[in-house]
Amino acid sequence: MGLHITETASCWEVLSKTRLPIFMYGMGLGAEKILKVFEEKGITCSGFFASEGFVRGHEFKGHLVHTLKEVEEKVDDFIVVLAFAAGYEPLYSQIMDISKRHMLIVPDVPVAGDGLFDHEYFLRNRDLFEKTYDLLADDLSRKTYEAIINFKISGKPCYLDMCTSPRSEVYDDIVKLKDGEVFVDLGAYKGDTAEEFVKACDKAGVTYKSIYALEPNRKNYNKLLKNTEGYHDISCFNAAAWECEGKVSFTSNEGRMARISDKGEDLTDAMSVDSFCEQATIIKLDVEGAELQALNGSSRNLEGGAQVMCALYHRNEDMFRLPLFIHEKNPDLKLYIRHELYIPAWETNLYAVKGIENGD
Repeated sequence: MGLHITETASCWEVLSKTRLPIFMYGMGLGAEKILKVFEEKGITCSGFFASEGFVRGHEFKGHLVHTLKEVEEKVDDFIVVLAFAAGYEPLYSQIMDISKRHMLIVPDVPVAGDGLFDHEYFLRNRDLFEKTYDLLADDLSRKTYEAIINFKISGKPCYLDMCTSPRSEVYDDIVKLKDGEVFVDLGAYKGDTAEEFVKACDKAGVTYKSIYALEPNRKNYNKLLKNTEGYHDISCFNAAAWECEGKVSFTSNEGRMARISDKGEDLTDAMSVDSFCEQATIIKLDVEGAELQALNGSSRNLEGGAQVMCALYHRNEDMFRLPLFIHEKNPDLKLYIRHELYIPAWETNLYAVKGIENGD
């Protein structure tokens, strides 16, 4: 049947044409990114609101920040624009409840890189999207891929609701663990995905051979060392994943948003997987927009059969260029896409594996 994209009007087009007032839910970096697009497109923001615990007389961009209840008491009908990310159930459900009372739009602004993911962007790259779609290994992957594209164009959260899969499915159904796994964790943060891998090995009754973990942020790296000190055969590096060894510019942001950037304030060590690992069996990548470079630095391991667990949401072009790159390096790997509970379309991930049917 082929890739079927139904949304043609971008969320920005809808916001530009509406006569309803627009109130933004949230403050901070996300709101600033969205407001920049508002300014470029002549969209007016009528005000801001936040959860009750975050209001406390705050002002943002010259506006007093209200609660949603206060806005609803003063304005009969309005559009809500979500300006932050939510990845845990109570807040996600609260946001979806708001969408039942008001038109809720969740603009897709890339974590890294420039440009907007609108219908024109999809049309310009349609051949690459369709090529990727045709490579996907199961119906749920294809359904998820279509839903994420429709969401990115329209900003309608219903598309995320229809394609959300449980996190537990990853190791239960897609990435089948065996004795002797060599796990490479790129963007290891504080050790959460390494912990998840170790627990999955225990659950599956297998013993891993070794873990390599890279984390460029110094504070996160120190926490990584502390949180993984009880693991056997783990090697941690305070370095960014890249296509070669050297130094790269790095932002000083804390948390998961720290990333390689031309505007980075600091230089940090960079390493390629091929420089320190002879043959990984699983490579996990969540490196805030440097996934393509990190994959390029893993080429020998990919060609040798390494499976991949990769974030697919940092850059607009990641939706096609990462799957196509992996397929080019190793066409025997089967490609799956899953979206975990998150709004906007973060935690949309690509899995390139040797096959999940019949244990092969």
